[in-house]
Amino acid sequence: MRRVLPQRRHCETETIRWADKLWEFSVGFFPDGSPAEIFVNGAKVGSEREALARDACVAVSIALQHGTPVDVLARAMLAESDGEPSSIIGAIVKHLKNFVQKVD
Repeated sequence: MRRVLPQRRHCETETIRWADKLWEFSVGFFPDGSPAEIFVNGAKVGSEREALARDACVAVSIALQHGTPVDVLARAMLAESDGEPSSIIGAIVKHLKNFVQKVD
């Protein structure tokens, strides 16, 4: 069952570095403070990388709204041999764990 987001909701925006580039992402929250959606900016507008990142954010947001825990998403994302995320979406999901800890 998908949790519906209110029209107005709390949102935080942060900047992270991934693949030697700064990426800005925003996290929208449910009223209980848990992450509900993500958006990312950082790739060249109109590029394939930007489209893939945007689509991946939609998929992660839908998973969050259907109750998938952030830990499950983080474990499912592929990581490099050093444990670092292999994509910008993996890096954002890893960072989302910080927001979950704030709620707990």
